[in-house]
Amino acid sequence: MQEDVLIAPSVLGADFLHLGDEVASIANADFIHCDVMDGTFVPNLSFGPGIISQIASATDVPLDVHLMIDNPDAEAARYAKAGADIVTFHMEAARHAHRTLYAIKDAGARAGVVLNPATPVVSLDSIIEDVDMVLIMSVNPGFGGQKFIETAYRKLRQLQALCFERGVEPLIEIDGGINEANIEQVVAAGANVIVAGSCVFNAPDHGAMVDRLRELGRKGLERRR
Repeated sequence: MQEDVLIAPSVLGADFLHLGDEVASIANADFIHCDVMDGTFVPNLSFGPGIISQIASATDVPLDVHLMIDNPDAEAARYAKAGADIVTFHMEAARHAHRTLYAIKDAGARAGVVLNPATPVVSLDSIIEDVDMVLIMSVNPGFGGQKFIETAYRKLRQLQALCFERGVEPLIEIDGGINEANIEQVVAAGANVIVAGSCVFNAPDHGAMVDRLRELGRKGLERRR
């Protein structure tokens, strides 16, 4: 059972002109969250396997790569080979989710799936035993700095119940609008990996904000016990 809250700053909120320095500033994080966007599945573009490889070479922090792309079945394993430690892809985009999960694992990374705000937890029914992580989106994907969607609390509780029913313990990640004001509540509802972009990279001291979020998240974990 996951016994701590893991913080995954999203480099989508970083200054890309100084990306190496930004990555170094969050060396105390548990993961570095990398949002890959293709301009089709979401209306924005970010970066591809080349940047993932460069980030991986610049840090010892594990990379958590979130694929917001139209054809994860064909592309996901490339990101594992580029240096990702965990690769997640959207259920809404995958035609063969089970096959893609195992393509990622065969390429050497852990594998998970992502649910958009309007996608129900029941969609995981046939693959929950096969995933290493489930990412619940608490905003619509594609842009940083959005407002948290409150129905995410219910989805976290539903996901936690499904995992308990099946006897599995994937990492439960949440992404979108997480900050000091709501991290305790999302952890209490079931999340144990917290993505935070603007909250971390807009702070004067990025590393101190990572520690602050972890401290607040642990209070949410205590509320579950």
